[in-house]
Amino acid sequence: MTSLTVGVCAFNEERNIASCISSIIAQRGGSFQLLDVLVVCSGCTDGTEAIVEELSRQDPRVRLLVQKQREGKCSAINLLISQAAGEVLALVNGDNRLDEGSLDHLMRPFIDPAVGMAGGHPTPVNSPDTAVGFAVHMVWDLHHRLSLIYPKIGELVAFRKDGVSLPTHLGSDEDNIRMQLERKGLRSVYVPEATVINKGPTTVADFMKQRTRINIGEGYVKRLYDYDIPTQDRSLVARALLDFLRDSGWHPFRIMTAAVLEGSARIYAKAYVAMDRGDQAVWSQIATSKDVDSRD
Repeated sequence: MTSLTVGVCAFNEERNIASCISSIIAQRGGSFQLLDVLVVCSGCTDGTEAIVEELSRQDPRVRLLVQKQREGKCSAINLLISQAAGEVLALVNGDNRLDEGSLDHLMRPFIDPAVGMAGGHPTPVNSPDTAVGFAVHMVWDLHHRLSLIYPKIGELVAFRKDGVSLPTHLGSDEDNIRMQLERKGLRSVYVPEATVINKGPTTVADFMKQRTRINIGEGYVKRLYDYDIPTQDRSLVARALLDFLRDSGWHPFRIMTAAVLEGSARIYAKAYVAMDRGDQAVWSQIATSKDVDSRD
């Protein structure tokens, strides 16, 4: 049984943080022992800290860590690594919820000491009946299908924390963790049964903001460390897309819209990184992705 700390990064998540933490505490399974749930509140100006403090009185495993100012997710993860009691640290975003049994599935690969990192399967609540909602589903579905070929880990991850330290001037966290562990000789695995519920953007502007930021982060990992990200491999993306089209049917307008949006985000990000305008360590919050209980 592997000892586990779950770390939650939160910025103004008063609508979601209670359900997020509750979904973590409710997890059961024989593959892990949950020692603590650490919640980093970074520059929060709403009621997030008060909610976490109340939950910590109900369950002593829950502990609040406060950063007075937003320093970026990589800084928050470094704080989690320094405070975590478990030998493995799992990361959950403050606006996400875990499905029942997800942590047990996520932790099972760590029975093998050669596994350094494991990633789960994000499932968006967005309605696929809108153009942006379809694009969100298509992007995450492609991530899933690509990860079955070559693991691309994000949104819900667990990793062996020893020796991991993130550069705080960069925005890409999971890819950097994976790179460090793989360069130590440890494997990364994808666990599709470990599902995490999230919500993608609902407007074109927010979709572009999020996808551009992610592509910029991946571009800087490649530029600075010469580390290849699976989602930037055109052959892998093409294989995942063909698989998606076979299973999802033909929706010309929605597929074309999603392709144009993602393609535009990638082109802009590539130019941005080529001009070396600097990675986005502190993200601009995507407001429309915060109401996880709504499909709209």
